[in-house]
Amino acid sequence: MPGVSLTELSLVTMFVVAVVPLVPTEAILTSFAVLVATSHGDPVPLLVVSAIGCCISDHILYGFGRFGGARVLDRVSRRPAATAVVAWVSRNINRWGIPILIAGRWLPAGGTVGAVLSGTLRWRLARFSPTSLIGSTLWSGYVIVLGYVGGTVAGDPITGMILSLGVAALLGTATSVVVQRNHRRRAATVAVVPTVVEAGV
Repeated sequence: MPGVSLTELSLVTMFVVAVVPLVPTEAILTSFAVLVATSHGDPVPLLVVSAIGCCISDHILYGFGRFGGARVLDRVSRRPAATAVVAWVSRNINRWGIPILIAGRWLPAGGTVGAVLSGTLRWRLARFSPTSLIGSTLWSGYVIVLGYVGGTVAGDPITGMILSLGVAALLGTATSVVVQRNHRRRAATVAVVPTVVEAGV
């Protein structure tokens, strides 16, 4: 595109991906961070664009949750991994509030679940918006650091992407396994308790 640099095009692409995540946002952000590292660029613009884009996406999802209610949350939780995340966030959000919404971003589909649930629970924007911005910034920073370090250590884009995406996949899988095991354990406990009560124990 005439008059548009590769850096500007990358930032525009990252913004669109963050707002409308038709492809995994984490993978794209990690890849761009690797490219920034290997080209000795400045990662700060990437952080700003990603954080703002994710925050806007959160508010769109919040709107779906607010006006669509539990139906939207049911659609989000159809996948087994998402079901466990919905259960974990729903179980803890009333007790812990803002920290749970931020921490949930590190779980598979956690950002989506948290934003939709906040809308469903009618969180005020004065509470949700700062939480979304903080969570988006911290999560974007984490992913960018992962990609930047991978690109710096590897020294070339391809190896850096493989290294960074591999580490991200391992961490994501580990958190997903922990949440799903916790969900199954709690579900088994709930199933056992009525049986014991009915038996008169």
